[in-house]
Amino acid sequence: MKKLVSTLDLDKKEWLRYRKQGIGGSDAGAVCGLNPYRTAMQVYQDKITDETEEIDNEAMRQGREFEDYVARRFTEATGKKVRRANAMFYDESHPFMLADVDRMVVGENAGLECKTASPYMADKWEDGKIPLSYQIQCYHYMSVCNADAWYIAVLIYGREFKYYRLERDEEMLANLIQIEEDFWKNHVLARVMPDPDGSKLADSVIAEYFKKSVPEKILLTGFNEKLNRRQELAGLVAELETEKRLIEQELKLYLGEAEIAENAQYRVSWKAVSSNRLDEKRLKAEKPEVYKQYQKTTQSRRFTVKAA
Repeated sequence: MKKLVSTLDLDKKEWLRYRKQGIGGSDAGAVCGLNPYRTAMQVYQDKITDETEEIDNEAMRQGREFEDYVARRFTEATGKKVRRANAMFYDESHPFMLADVDRMVVGENAGLECKTASPYMADKWEDGKIPLSYQIQCYHYMSVCNADAWYIAVLIYGREFKYYRLERDEEMLANLIQIEEDFWKNHVLARVMPDPDGSKLADSVIAEYFKKSVPEKILLTGFNEKLNRRQELAGLVAELETEKRLIEQELKLYLGEAEIAENAQYRVSWKAVSSNRLDEKRLKAEKPEVYKQYQKTTQSRRFTVKAA
């Protein structure tokens, strides 16, 4: 493995800029279509722009804060010492593959990925399971660092600590390299957006990428079969929604004034809730100057399909 840059005193924005030079471990799962929280389209958008948006939230902060703790627990559980790499590496044969690893295992050709998880996500780690996106991340690091194995340790808040060892799998690595190389060369470098995957995340990327419109009409070709299928699906969705509402209505009649009904399999709740909403119509009528002062105009594109 080759060092791209030292991360010891690297500024966060500089670190984000270096990440744009290739595909990192946390990008790999999304590129493979296996990350439920990020799509290949989002990775593409991140790599082709010069913007370095510093996204952070409480879960991400806790993950960083507990990284040391997870590493210490791994050492306690296994007796293996670990050290920080303090560098971003790249694969000399495939320079677009980057790795900024959590820890390297002393005395072994292996590394350690530290994770934290909510108790609500504990089932994702049951019976020796590892979320697929995290598995891909570890194999990505094995490829870049030419490692024989990679450990992954997870702290499930308030519940338990687990760790696993993933062995090097040449076939897996070859397939991963091929997928990442295709993404980097045929999408990022070629400036061609990856195909959508039907997720809401893909919706948001497309809306952001094409947020402006021009009053132009173009010929619609090659979509009739898909639009026919869309019409069929719309009908099926409407039928299923009606059936779902019917079941809910029957349950509400069964509950009557009771708030909760439960058995060994299900818990049904129908509670009264209060919410405060602004009466815009009244505000506009009685205080038009205030309404205008706080009025905010937003712009978006409305998508509709009509059969001829």
